[in-house]
Amino acid sequence: MRIFRLPGKLGVIAGKLKLKGKRVGLVPTMGALHDGHLSLMRAARRECDCLIVSIFVNPAQFGAGEDFKKYPRKLTKDLALCRKAKVDIVFLPESRDIYPEGFCSFVEVKGLGSLLCGATRPGHFRGVATIVLKLFNITRADIAYFGQKDAQQAVIISRMVKDFDLPVKLRIMPIARDQDGLALSSRNAYLGKEDRRQALVLSRALGLGRFLFEHGLTDAKKILLRMRQLITKQKKAAVDYIAIIDAETLKPVKKVSRGCLVALAVKFGKTRLIDNIII
Repeated sequence: MRIFRLPGKLGVIAGKLKLKGKRVGLVPTMGALHDGHLSLMRAARRECDCLIVSIFVNPAQFGAGEDFKKYPRKLTKDLALCRKAKVDIVFLPESRDIYPEGFCSFVEVKGLGSLLCGATRPGHFRGVATIVLKLFNITRADIAYFGQKDAQQAVIISRMVKDFDLPVKLRIMPIARDQDGLALSSRNAYLGKEDRRQALVLSRALGLGRFLFEHGLTDAKKILLRMRQLITKQKKAAVDYIAIIDAETLKPVKKVSRGCLVALAVKFGKTRLIDNIII
């Protein structure tokens, strides 16, 4: 496993791989790796000749008062997991190399980036789209792997790829969950014992939404009300949003049909968690 810190040096290697006809797979991460990330790596390892994992806590996607400085950083463990997953290259850039002095260009996917999570995290998806585009360019990836847990991010990146005719295929992989149903997230490390216990209501609420639809209820407002009632029974739960939306436009629907996305964001204490299902 090789480690690169400078974008230029990795770019040279990536160019040589392309000349040799190698298929390059990219798994972009912010570190604090867990089984969800590893599931992406396994998929990439099966499909690609060269697997690149980036580990970069991207300051551009954190807003004022968010957890950039406290975001978990576990590099020694992360590298050990990458070796176990047979990663070929780990990209470990510094902020100054990704955003050098004078950097002033950003990617903004209008409309999609201001909904849902974007409504309470202004600028977040601008930062996400910018770093992902840079990673695509640096690594020359043929296929990039993302998790369905970050459903809005996946929709935004898909739109960016389409709009800019980027020569990369996206694989959006299923949500990885603990045995108790909690979606895996690096931020789960913030949860205290009671917060984590109460957070299990998220997967139960999503399951309730699916159950209601499968038993004939298609009125989105009524489904959302039942889900909200279940979540707010937990004393520490503070709902940011619960939405039933079109899986491509992210616009709310009045009548639920198969293929709709049910997404939510809820805080437990200071920890904000997201989760979703596709009906």
